[in-house]
Amino acid sequence: MSASLALTHLVPLAKEVDENKVTPGVLGFIVFAVMALAVWGLMKSMNKHMQKVDFKESARSGADSGTPADRKG
Repeated sequence: MSASLALTHLVPLAKEVDENKVTPGVLGFIVFAVMALAVWGLMKSMNKHMQKVDFKESARSGADSGTPADRKG
C-alpha cells in the first residue's frame, strides 16, 4: 500500500483543514499526555532506585588498596 493511497483514506477524517491554521488537536494532546506519563513513571522509578544506592565509601587499609607502590617487599 503506498503512502498516497493511505493518505487518501485519511483525508475524509479531516473535515476541513485550513492551511493557515493547523493545530495538533486531540491526537497531539494524547501523544503529549502519554509521553508526560512515561517521563513521570521513569522519574519515579529512578528516584526509587537512587534511594537504594549507598554513597558511603568503605574504609580501606593500606594493604587492601591493591597498588604495588603501597606494598613493600
